[in-house]
Amino acid sequence: MTIDPRKFGAFAMTSSLRALAGAMALALGFSAAAEANMVVRPSHAALQSRTQSFESFVASLWPEASRRGVSRATFDAAMAGVTLDPAVIDKTRKQAEFVKPVGDYLTSAVSQKRIETGRSKARDWEKWIVKAENDYGVDRYIVLGVWGLETNFGGFAGNDYVVRSLATLAYQRYRGNYFRKELIAALVILQERNVDPAHMLGSWAGAMGQTQFMPTSFKTYAVDFDGDGRRDIWTSVPDAIGSTANYLHKHHWIPGETWGYEVQLPNGFGHPGEAGYKSFASWGERGVQRADGGEMPRSGKAELLMPAGAGGPAFLVTPNFKVIKSYNNSTAYALGVALLSDRIAGWGPLKGQWPMASR
Repeated sequence: MTIDPRKFGAFAMTSSLRALAGAMALALGFSAAAEANMVVRPSHAALQSRTQSFESFVASLWPEASRRGVSRATFDAAMAGVTLDPAVIDKTRKQAEFVKPVGDYLTSAVSQKRIETGRSKARDWEKWIVKAENDYGVDRYIVLGVWGLETNFGGFAGNDYVVRSLATLAYQRYRGNYFRKELIAALVILQERNVDPAHMLGSWAGAMGQTQFMPTSFKTYAVDFDGDGRRDIWTSVPDAIGSTANYLHKHHWIPGETWGYEVQLPNGFGHPGEAGYKSFASWGERGVQRADGGEMPRSGKAELLMPAGAGGPAFLVTPNFKVIKSYNNSTAYALGVALLSDRIAGWGPLKGQWPMASR
């Protein structure tokens, strides 16, 4: 129940009532704490049983890992000291209390500090960013946008031991067998000497390194871009840049084509025939204009995106926008990557304003 304190502003409690209320609250607090301790804390026997069960689960992985080419030495080194991680289990049970409005999300995602960091990284790693664009045909600034949103350009890629996180999730059968498959893939990565256990760090759910690849994605998309013999998305910026570009390329990025544009819509725009992909020329004929005053492309197609409804900014997005979403299936995320990439490249901020509910 939510109590609005404004409803009680005209009432003054006497000192005795306040004392009684305080005593009752204190008593209730102790009672709730005691009850919580009784319910939440498992017995020593239960903890021991769960530990033994987890150890048995880890041991049961060996035959499958062996069939995938993992040596006993690699398996034992990876699993040395690995225990069930209660923090990971807790995170699977927590539900978000609210979904951040798209305007708030994008204000954070495309902050001035992140833009400036992105421009600095673009200068520092220009050789590799240009090479990635040339080799894979993916816009260099989109690669920077993904890198920026995933790990703040490598500033924080997670500090959980990936094998422990994945083993915990696999043991819990969270999302069925998905995390068991990811765990076996992680062991194969260790066997291939791309990284050692001490540096195989990532998020609580097993997303690894500066690209935040899951192990199976690493197996498919990670590349040894700097040619040192390892696919190192943890400490090698060139490998992280090249792997991100390869991922987008393999998901059918269209070279030389934009992700889209912010647009201005004519008054009364919104009839059903405006849904779906249409040529940029067709949108122009309907009175849609680029918000920055530029010309519409003479080729290509796009669909209308209004993430905050009629009261917020509008965009025409190309199939490349869906390629960005393949990295993280969220419209807000993909728009964050797109707008961050534009700002790093030197384009100005949005012309439209997010409605109050989205700020």
